[in-house]
Amino acid sequence: MVEKSNRTLRSAEIRAHIGHPIIDCDGHMTEFEPAFLDHLRAVGGNSLAERFMSAPDSGFRFPWYAAGQSDRRANRMIRTPWWAHLSRNARDRATSALPKLLRERMPELGLDYSIVYPSLAFFSLHMADDELRRVFCRAFNDYNAALFREVADRATPVALIPMHTPGEALEELEHAVRGLHLKTILMPAFARRPIPALASQAPKLARNLAWLDNFCLDSEYDYDPVWARCVELRVAPTFHSPSFGTGNRVSISNFTYNHIGHFAYSAEGICKALFLGGVTRRFPQLKFAFQEGGAGWGCLLYRDLISHWNTRNPQALENTNPKNRNDAELRELFVRYGDGFADRFDRVSERSDLIWGREENAESIDEFARCGIRRAEDIRELFIPRFFFGCEGGDRITGWAFDGRRNPFQARLGAIFGSDLGHFDLPDMTEAVAEAWELVEEGNLSEVDLRDFLFLNPLRLHAGVNPDFFKGTAIEGEVKRMLRAGLEPIA
Repeated sequence: MVEKSNRTLRSAEIRAHIGHPIIDCDGHMTEFEPAFLDHLRAVGGNSLAERFMSAPDSGFRFPWYAAGQSDRRANRMIRTPWWAHLSRNARDRATSALPKLLRERMPELGLDYSIVYPSLAFFSLHMADDELRRVFCRAFNDYNAALFREVADRATPVALIPMHTPGEALEELEHAVRGLHLKTILMPAFARRPIPALASQAPKLARNLAWLDNFCLDSEYDYDPVWARCVELRVAPTFHSPSFGTGNRVSISNFTYNHIGHFAYSAEGICKALFLGGVTRRFPQLKFAFQEGGAGWGCLLYRDLISHWNTRNPQALENTNPKNRNDAELRELFVRYGDGFADRFDRVSERSDLIWGREENAESIDEFARCGIRRAEDIRELFIPRFFFGCEGGDRITGWAFDGRRNPFQARLGAIFGSDLGHFDLPDMTEAVAEAWELVEEGNLSEVDLRDFLFLNPLRLHAGVNPDFFKGTAIEGEVKRMLRAGLEPIA
């Protein structure tokens, strides 16, 4: 039996104790830029590679460093990430860039299989330059497919799918999944689009006068063909977008202020849109994952959707419908208790729309119509089995996802383990699984919960969309046995 050890116990020992595979749903690569730039030049030419290295939104060079304090303040240039990757530990630093070394170290790390996300490409997926964004994604997918080809039994990289238009998404899905045989995809959680009325007045500021398109609700385009192609190609859309520079994450001096909660912020936006936009209703075969934001926001969103349905479904809204207001009784009460308000009661034109309400179109008041909700339990069925939430091993809030006593309808959310290998959050790669085991030691998770977290929920996500996802991997046999036995959906 494993004894409590507060991280002195290495991850390999924990893996031996628990006796089932551990799937890392969110490892990270640290791109080796010279090798990638060769691929970019091969696809787009030398001039495009130079454009990439100088683009202000590529993540390759941050304009913040070249600006003085007065320019940063005048232009509200946000404090950018800095020292985000490992330096002291050379072996870990190299592991994040070299898949063959990662494969060699998997037993030491206690991992059986890893799905590997990028670092630089987080920013590049959001580049405003249409040609540069598309060529970058093409070159990056070619680079990753070649880099990981010899370690396919232990790791797979995500394919970058640009989403500024459905056309570019469909084109890259075809190339990456059918052409390169990549089986996991990363989509941006939003696309910045200019606000037309403002951009027409100040074209040079169009990038700054922007709104965030979530691809599902009030979008510029119909993205249903993209979701349909994901079903056809048997890939689960995943999201892992930085949201620096949006909302209140705009400090010009403090990266920590901008960083805290930013993955959860972008994930909540696309998750709400997928649900309220009816995507989970129209495409029941699909499952979606939101990485590195934890599960706490997912629990709150699930609860809030049910709460809003209970108070804002069409029948409940009759409690606030101005047509049902008894003005005669109200006037009488204002006369009796208003201390001078009564003589102003009839000044209807001075009443606010917010407090007194206005007549609404009958078609617009059911904001759950797109997802076809008729009772609160429908929300559970369209949310819980479809969405998965990436949590780092040391995140104590992960226990909320498995707490059926507190989640509505005794639900357990689909928390999935992400090591965050390669980033500053994990200074020692050998501690990722040990951190997750501490959740059991401290009573946040049971060992049954841990099995869901490390193994079964990743199967529900990826094998739930593509039963052959783990074919040819080191855990193919154990996955087959589990699927033959019948993998129960999330409870």
